[in-house]
Amino acid sequence: MITFGLDSAGRTAAVGLMRDDELLYEGFLAAGHTHSETLLGLVDGAFRATGLSPADVDLWGVCAGPGSFTGLRIGLAAVKGLALVHGAPCVGVSTPEALAFGCPPGEGTVLAALDARRGEVYWAAFDLSSRARLVPDAAAPAASLADFVEKCRKPLFFVGDGAGLCYNGYGQTPGVLPCPPALGLCRGAGVCLAARAAYARGEAVSAAALVPRYLRLSQAERERAERGQPLCP
Repeated sequence: MITFGLDSAGRTAAVGLMRDDELLYEGFLAAGHTHSETLLGLVDGAFRATGLSPADVDLWGVCAGPGSFTGLRIGLAAVKGLALVHGAPCVGVSTPEALAFGCPPGEGTVLAALDARRGEVYWAAFDLSSRARLVPDAAAPAASLADFVEKCRKPLFFVGDGAGLCYNGYGQTPGVLPCPPALGLCRGAGVCLAARAAYARGEAVSAAALVPRYLRLSQAERERAERGQPLCP
């Protein structure tokens, strides 16, 4: 099975190509450019380097949320456009789950966090050895993770572009281990592996059925709600 994975949910962009368990290609960019400028270049580079084409892909995986609203829409639009032509199944991957699958196996707990602004993070936690989910994806203030962190019985480390917020608050907590920032960002291989796991669970859909999972209102919707205005005119 040829699996293509794509992430543009946060500050970075990543793509990956796998043939069964073999990683054929992985590309990653954190240069501060917008995903609309760079994402298709990463996709094209993956196919050029491997000699494959979109027609060869058996399964498409894309981070469907939570994450940046604009980034999610860009990534989903790219995968929809590529997959619709050939009809291959797709998986909208949880962004925290893709982060967890990108970590090497071991004994411990990985808490994946994305910066949601305003001191909040999108987060979820997973057992590192089995990748079993411990809590559902959620949006919450970074300060509200204290109960989970303090009750975690295994070594715990944070990954994702919101990891810094978590380390600022909990880095000195017993049992919390450091993770170099460069090794804690979403990888294309992680998206591929998470997509394959979801496919095995029967969660694949058509390209047309891919939808983002935002978890919270957009800024414009929040501002309308704060002013007491209805979300829909």
